[in-house]
Amino acid sequence: MQKIWSIFLIAYSLCTYVNAQAGINGEKIAQTGLKFLSVTTDPRAAAMSDAATSVENGASALFGNPATMAFQKDGYSLAMNNAEWIAGIKYNQLGVIFKPKGNKGVFGVQLLSVNYGDDFQGTVIDAGNPLGYADTGNFSVSAMALGVGYAKNLSDQFAIGGNFKIAQQDLGSVAIGLGEGHTSDAPIYETQAYKKTVPVFDFGLLYKTGFKSLNFAFNMRNFAQEVKYGDQPFQLPLTARMGLSMDLTDLKNENSDHSLLLSIDAETPRDYKEQIKTGIEYGFKDVLYLRGGYTFPTDQQGLSLGAGLKANGSKRGIGADYSYTQFGIFNNVHRLGLSVNF
Repeated sequence: MQKIWSIFLIAYSLCTYVNAQAGINGEKIAQTGLKFLSVTTDPRAAAMSDAATSVENGASALFGNPATMAFQKDGYSLAMNNAEWIAGIKYNQLGVIFKPKGNKGVFGVQLLSVNYGDDFQGTVIDAGNPLGYADTGNFSVSAMALGVGYAKNLSDQFAIGGNFKIAQQDLGSVAIGLGEGHTSDAPIYETQAYKKTVPVFDFGLLYKTGFKSLNFAFNMRNFAQEVKYGDQPFQLPLTARMGLSMDLTDLKNENSDHSLLLSIDAETPRDYKEQIKTGIEYGFKDVLYLRGGYTFPTDQQGLSLGAGLKANGSKRGIGADYSYTQFGIFNNVHRLGLSVNF
């Protein structure tokens, strides 16, 4: 019981810290940067509206709560995920975890890359131009993150885990004004590069309560220093979550071909109001999975749905997952994933 209260105390303290990081005059007004770090690429988690803080999920745990990979049964787990995000932005993520023999913990490596699509057209204010501005040519935008993770079960019920990532966002080299010697026939522009590389930390806890399959977990993501573009400072999208999950069929006290996982997360983000995320996953014979989830309150995000298939033959378990999320006035988001365990 003392261990449970210690977990709750740590989680409450860190959630309070995130709330204390609210923006101008205490208002959360979406003032964070490097927002790509908070987009979920895992289709299983996304189909459950990202209510996966306490759900054990193989190599995809590297993208959520790293502590949940501590109880990995297989020696290796690989996850490859793709997300077709809003505005044509594409996310590709790869995660690999390894469990050596002995009680040495679980190690992982992850890579995230973001494709923002075609080049963007640059302009600069130019009073001498009839249009009031001048074309400065095209520039490209990119983002990526490379990280390593580690998790260890300190007992049969309690585990901790963490990720260390190097995140980089390059907004291109753009014109910020007219340079010396500028003429209408031979424009010269002063440019500035907007590229930042930032170390980022994730941290998580997982507690198996001992009551059936009931899990409790806490996760803090995107803990980093303040960043500046030019003289404009901003914070990363720090987020704290607490979650509960349980296979409800365990209440029957009998073996079954069916499973019904219910998961609920409470999220405290730095840049918008608190949310409750709910997800459910029905499984049949550990082969077919149907999923759904909903987050509230939100402005645009709606219902999430998804499905998964597993082929558990010989020494390898291969799975494929898909999710669909409504996003109001934006394009609906589709995610695909492939996992291999052996």
